[in-house]
Amino acid sequence: MTAAPKDLIAYFSMEIALASEIPTYSGGLGVLAGDTLRSAADMGLPMVGVTLLYRKGYFRQVLDSHGRQTEKDVVWAPELHLERLHNEVVIHIQGRDLRIGVWRYRVAGVDGHHIPVYLLDTDLEGNSADDRRISDHLYGFEERYRLTQEAVLGIGGRQMLIALGLQPTRYHMNEGHSALLAIDLLKDIWEHTKDPTLAACLAQVRAACVFTTHTPIPAGHDRFPRALAEEVFGAEAVARVAEIPRLLTTELNMSILGLELSGFVNGVSMRHAEVSRGMFPGHEIHAVTNGVHSATWTAPPMQAVLDRHVPAWRRHGHALRAAQKIPTAEIVAAHRAAKQSLIDEINTLGPHHFEADRFTIGFARRVTGYKRIMLLLRDVRRLREIGGRWGSLQIVFSGKAHPKDHDGKRLIEAVFRQQEALLPYVRLVFVPSYDMRVAGKIVAGVDLWLNTPMPPLEASGTSGMKAAHNGVPNFSVRDGWWCEGYVQGHTGWVIDAAHSGDHGADEQDADRLYRALDEEILPLYFSNQARWGEMMRDCIAFAASYFNTERMLEEYATRAYGLSAAAIARR
Repeated sequence: MTAAPKDLIAYFSMEIALASEIPTYSGGLGVLAGDTLRSAADMGLPMVGVTLLYRKGYFRQVLDSHGRQTEKDVVWAPELHLERLHNEVVIHIQGRDLRIGVWRYRVAGVDGHHIPVYLLDTDLEGNSADDRRISDHLYGFEERYRLTQEAVLGIGGRQMLIALGLQPTRYHMNEGHSALLAIDLLKDIWEHTKDPTLAACLAQVRAACVFTTHTPIPAGHDRFPRALAEEVFGAEAVARVAEIPRLLTTELNMSILGLELSGFVNGVSMRHAEVSRGMFPGHEIHAVTNGVHSATWTAPPMQAVLDRHVPAWRRHGHALRAAQKIPTAEIVAAHRAAKQSLIDEINTLGPHHFEADRFTIGFARRVTGYKRIMLLLRDVRRLREIGGRWGSLQIVFSGKAHPKDHDGKRLIEAVFRQQEALLPYVRLVFVPSYDMRVAGKIVAGVDLWLNTPMPPLEASGTSGMKAAHNGVPNFSVRDGWWCEGYVQGHTGWVIDAAHSGDHGADEQDADRLYRALDEEILPLYFSNQARWGEMMRDCIAFAASYFNTERMLEEYATRAYGLSAAAIARR
């Protein structure tokens, strides 16, 4: 299907996970963006994606025997995966012209529809050496570098779509990194409208813009000093932005920019929307709970089972509700095959001696303080006793710490230090170089997915949704998606965690974790395999059938993009 200009949606994201071998993503935000575009292709929606080409990626994680993380540039060849286009645009920043080129990647849908993704590149002849490096690293470490990247994404990205002959009617900003596109759109409207009043121009911009915020943590919202913004964009341009109410005082806050210039704003779970309304009082913030792309995150053995029993599942995520009719023996066998694949890979990393008949817990995500990677390991003696009582446990960790997050790096080292102390009853491995491929192996191959952030700091938590697609129950604090996804006795267990700032919160939560593991989860797994198999099936039927990006996109299409349900059904 050729996208009609009248209803074209442009989806802007600082990172998009197109494939594991294309290093244009760092974690959950980028994977969500990639899953969104994959489902858009499956559904035949009129959408294009816009991001940057990162010639040196985010970083390749290297861990030594003590868990000390160092970072290496990613080496890859864009020309092997992408198509270089001849289009170029020029934007004016830092007092000079910056040339921007573009590459294209086509996301293929289940029925052959393609979604083009345009990746912006500043490594062009005619640009200065510094400007050529703007598209080198995802999330560059210096403030000016980040702001210029966001100008390339928002302003350059919108101008590139015009150069490509595309005229979106909706711009979806996936986080605040791309919010400068709204300023560029406002500038165009200001110059060409018959009613150049600020209020009239703002109304047109808001009618065209959708903004999704992903973090309930203040530090996660990009903000830049006004003085830096004036250096990059010019004092006159910043003064014009300052005319917009609540937008600019001493700093340029990209989330506030997205909020003020969008007609539809949402958080990524019901709980996150509630928290965001508290962070940004006076703004209407809706909830569109995230999902994952079902076919991408379901392991091949489980895919084969679903293809036999629920043949429509690749096209219609809600069809997974029919997984309730699948014999549990087939689901258990498919999971065992995925588990063996994970264990085989772990054992190639070193003498870890993982075995398929041992209960295996997975914890894989960005390593930073509020995710509480050490909560499971808080009381080594108690965990070792639990392992001894139930015939030993296995724990699989994975994740990267941001290069500047030194506390996060120390947490990885702390995990490594517990490996010997937990033996012989608990075996622990930290899988390096966390990416889409590694994540897919872990979410499909473990027996239990663990999530222990400090509430209310988890916006969504899509890794748990991926586990559910593979019949893996979740064990999580009641935060993010799990407030909606937890069905007692069917999809997993909940840790009624203390909240951030509560005295002794980690100690209380660790105690609740150990008790549930020892008194509920492990007894069920080892004493009632039939019931455990039913729970695995329920994870697919109850959780995966709802927490997928097809359902999520249907919500965006009708609530934010202005597409009718009938129009979506026809595509």
